[in-house]
Amino acid sequence: MGKPKVKRKSTLIDMTAMSDVTVLLLTFFMLTSTFLAKEPATVITPSSVSEIKVPLSDLVTILVSGAEIKSNGDINRAVEGKVFIGITGDVDSTYKSENVRRDLIIEAARLYNERHPDKKVSFTASQVSAFSKLGMFGMPMKDLPAFLDMPTTEQDKVMKEFNPNVVGIPINDNRDLNNLNEFQIWMDAMQRVAQNYRDNGRVKENGETAAPNDKFYAALKRTGEGIAVKADKDTPYSTIHDVLDNLQTMKLNKFTLMTALKSEND
Repeated sequence: MGKPKVKRKSTLIDMTAMSDVTVLLLTFFMLTSTFLAKEPATVITPSSVSEIKVPLSDLVTILVSGAEIKSNGDINRAVEGKVFIGITGDVDSTYKSENVRRDLIIEAARLYNERHPDKKVSFTASQVSAFSKLGMFGMPMKDLPAFLDMPTTEQDKVMKEFNPNVVGIPINDNRDLNNLNEFQIWMDAMQRVAQNYRDNGRVKENGETAAPNDKFYAALKRTGEGIAVKADKDTPYSTIHDVLDNLQTMKLNKFTLMTALKSEND
């Protein structure tokens, strides 16, 4: 008696629908994710119980480097207190990060040249474009054009080497508004750009003027949410003091100190 043949069922599964869903999810996460800017110095922020979150837009991040602890335990204080600035624009594409940075470097160069007519700097269109892509920057104005001409790999190398004579925005305890240091010039330019956005809007690449946007100015001048100071937990207060004092000199009296949230075991 013959055995009945069981019809074999195919184990092949059409994955087309699953692939489509995967691509859609990947695209969604890529479009909605916020990428962290490369930071030239690694800092471990102090702990606190504050649960206030740093905003993801209309933000100026001021990074203050800490001392370097070498493999043999020696401490290199020469790299401590170097200042860097990062800019995050608005979710509105007209006022996005790249556009804010473009406007910032043009205004900062103008202010710098007014105060240093004997050593003016200028930036080409390609240099301005390169600056607009920097998540964080920090070096003397006179050295910035040459830095922006470098390929990205060379820029990263300069920051990684962290030569204290090369990196860091010049800053001191100056309170003379008629003789601003470079850090103060950048912060002054920041306020002027934000105020122009509030009063006049922004001229787009096609020549049209976008509607005024008050968010950046409000974050800088009214709410205090627009400036975040990030420093290492072991950096002496005397080192941080110059940054805070400079901000107050520029009438930027509201700002946030970035911290790490304490756990129950801390």
